Amino acid sequence: MSTISSFSEGQIEALARLLGECGSGTDISRVLQDRGLVDDSGESTKWRRLYRVFLNCQRQHGCANRIIDFTQSFLIPARFVGRKEEFEAFRQQLNVVLSFSGLVYEMDGKFRECKMARTLDEAEARAQTIRAKFQGRLIHPEVLKYCRAELLQENYFHAVFEASKGLAQRIREVSGVQADGAELVDRVFSIEWPILAINTLQTQTEKSEHKGFASLLKGCFAAVRNPLAHEPKILWRGEDDAADYLSLISLLHRKLDDSVSTRLKEI
Repeated sequence: MSTISSFSEGQIEALARLLGECGSGTDISRVLQDRGLVDDSGESTKWRRLYRVFLNCQRQHGCANRIIDFTQSFLIPARFVGRKEEFEAFRQQLNVVLSFSGLVYEMDGKFRECKMARTLDEAEARAQTIRAKFQGRLIHPEVLKYCRAELLQENYFHAVFEASKGLAQRIREVSGVQADGAELVDRVFSIEWPILAINTLQTQTEKSEHKGFASLLKGCFAAVRNPLAHEPKILWRGEDDAADYLSLISLLHRKLDDSVSTRLKEI
């Protein structure tokens, strides 16, 4: 990660208080030593120790990188095996503080940049996880692969657009067919000679399911991607529908997870 601008003293205090609740004094000493941070604070209270160490470190280096490095090592997900809810609670509180510096700590234990919060209400809203924003729906990893940055920026117009483009790209990668839209679907999921199949195609029911899936794919491209590509963002009112769009794209990706190639050699 590039150089991170210095945190305010208020942010440092908030981080110190939060991290002080995330482990024992022994845990803090171990990680401080592991990350090369000297604790000469003379304090015994956990959060006060961290507060002094963070202040001194930031003054010495002129940035907040070492503070982030400690936080990433101390709040590592592996320490919370079997305590997922506890980790998530700490992570969301941490993100409220970090959002004022345009940073977010994600579930994979990595820090990434995001839109900087200006108010406390905005910071607390930003701290919600993607799943919480979408009412607990399971968003497929392939969706997040293509639109994670847009979701963190709360740019739902482009999040849906990028996710739909990512769906077509995945079909091309899996099938080897270099086409797009309806042509791509017709070539890859042809009922007569498919390149990919979502079932064995042995019964009429399975054939109908396969054709229905192909129709869903074409409908997604026609109803989601194509209008977004040609419609000015200012006219789009898709924020309220973004969760449904991303859920649909997630469903299609899950079906692709189970698809199999019908060809013995590459096309």
